[in-house]
Amino acid sequence: MIDVQEFSRKLVANVERVIVGKSSAVQLAVVGLLSRGHLLIEDVPGVGKTMLARSLSRSLDCSFGRIQFTPDLLPSDVTGVSIYNQSTREFEFKPGPIVSQLVLIDEINRATPKTQAALLEAMEERQITVDGTTYPLPEPFMVMATQNPIEYEGTYNLPEAELDRFLMRVTLGYPGVRDEIEVLDRQQYHHPVEDLEPVTTSEELIAAQEQIKSVFVSPALKEYIVRLVQKTREHADLYLGASPRGSLVLYRTSQARAAMMGRLYVLPDDVKFLVPVVLAHRLIVSPSARLRNVQPGEILEAIMEQLPVPEPERERV
Repeated sequence: MIDVQEFSRKLVANVERVIVGKSSAVQLAVVGLLSRGHLLIEDVPGVGKTMLARSLSRSLDCSFGRIQFTPDLLPSDVTGVSIYNQSTREFEFKPGPIVSQLVLIDEINRATPKTQAALLEAMEERQITVDGTTYPLPEPFMVMATQNPIEYEGTYNLPEAELDRFLMRVTLGYPGVRDEIEVLDRQQYHHPVEDLEPVTTSEELIAAQEQIKSVFVSPALKEYIVRLVQKTREHADLYLGASPRGSLVLYRTSQARAAMMGRLYVLPDDVKFLVPVVLAHRLIVSPSARLRNVQPGEILEAIMEQLPVPEPERERV
């Protein structure tokens, strides 16, 4: 049995040797890892989105694949291609960069919808199909994608089906003055990511992923999660609410956060903390609400204020 709290502490501390002043974002990335989910990092250029993915892969000693999405990228550039070998007179599969344990997709919204669709099977079923043959992806498997929210020239909006496959959407934001000075000091001679050594293994990560499933969630808290998600489907300002996948993701990430905090039970605070990053990107605001500049986060805040919070239960009954 693995100590998930100690496992997470080592991982977060190692990543924070590179990512300065963004403890919340780093912890959310680890929650995503423990929950076997995928992470969408949406922020302006230069705040460390790519470095976060690289730091995690180095800390885990996982295989790392990087794909720079561009308008001319083809689906085969992502999944791989079958090439005819003249000596053996057979087709051989040459895997693409998606066949890695941790995959960084840079500027995901710059590729065409056809190329973006190549990710759907990989992200949901953890396999790829090329020329009629299905290939399983390695375990653990995680996609970390970045996108710039302020550029529109040459970009394509992510379809709802793809957004729904991302476990959570996080932002890093600009560092504070002191944190930015520390960034300058750390990179005076070379980048600290080059000094990162693995602090855990992929086998320990898989064990931790299994361990969090035993974290207790009370029946009342399960009902709270489902009712919260259902409220998004009924809200007048939302054209599309969260799917049952949203309920399942909120349930699993709450277990992961509780385990990271050293608890064997989930508290309502775990759920409320994760609601904005887990559900906001799954919602589509109605046209009338969009004219009023209503944001999904504001709607979720209002729903949480109206919904009664159950009393925490700390023991399995």
